[in-house]
Amino acid sequence: MTSASLLLADIGGTNARFALSAPESVQAYRDDSVREYAVADFPSLEHAARHFLAQAGAHAGAGVFAVAGRVDRDEARITNHPWVISAERARAVLGLERLELINDFTAQAMAIRLYGAEDVSAIGAAGWSAVHSRQSGDYAVIGPGTGLGVGGLSMRDGQCRALQSEGGHAGFAPCNAEEARILEQLSVEFGRVSNERLLSGPGLVNIHRALSRMERADPEPLRPSDITAMAADGDPRCRRAIEVFCAVFGAVAGDLVLTLGAWDGVFLAGGLVPRLLPAFRSSGFRQRFEHKGRFSAAMANVPVLAVMHPHAGLLGAASYARHEA
Repeated sequence: MTSASLLLADIGGTNARFALSAPESVQAYRDDSVREYAVADFPSLEHAARHFLAQAGAHAGAGVFAVAGRVDRDEARITNHPWVISAERARAVLGLERLELINDFTAQAMAIRLYGAEDVSAIGAAGWSAVHSRQSGDYAVIGPGTGLGVGGLSMRDGQCRALQSEGGHAGFAPCNAEEARILEQLSVEFGRVSNERLLSGPGLVNIHRALSRMERADPEPLRPSDITAMAADGDPRCRRAIEVFCAVFGAVAGDLVLTLGAWDGVFLAGGLVPRLLPAFRSSGFRQRFEHKGRFSAAMANVPVLAVMHPHAGLLGAASYARHEA
């Protein structure tokens, strides 16, 4: 980036986060500049970004926008929201000299190299050392939020390359009879059932609804926050929904390690992770993560890190701006 001022954005299916930074700054972005808005409050990304810049009283010369959708050349469509983003149009409307669109999990992957010990929380006994202290390694990142994001990071001789992926839309594979029945229930509703249909905020609701129908009970119209709250109060079906969610998440995260060869660690990102961290530790998450037949012993040595950084997408966008754009 050639401009002294960078506009950073992390655009999800529910919220849009913005921040300002400068290439020469020691900080990835200015903490006091971070703002978050509901995407439903704005007709387009350009409207949201102009609102942010007006509130901040700032002008940016360049930008990196991480978006929750597939980036095709200079366009992106938000997977779980009707915004269609054109880099050329946004650059012109916002008066930017240069603008890069990247997938949100490209940003999540690029953030990995900047995490310190305070930014992650380990699940399981496998040891981990900060990525910035290493020259080479292969990592995976997966995160449930409004949807399910998947990505990877490969480091060779200190050089990073993020892997863009839409792996959240890979097909769900049940591992036991209960999950096969859940798949049967969701297949009636959705036809093809992807991992995202279970591993996301709406996915947790889907699991609860499938369990209710399996028990011939009326599925209540619950939100993800309702299920977690009711589980904390002891509701058995909500507790079971979270247990299934954690077990499936462990299995899918483990499969991702095998697929990418991410033996140096997998990072769990997304808005649900900090809230469900105690459940990950007390459930079958790690058991299912490691239970990979002839590779079970190798999987036991793979670190699993829950991302606790509050603005990992912005951190990754800033990292991308410095090293890739």
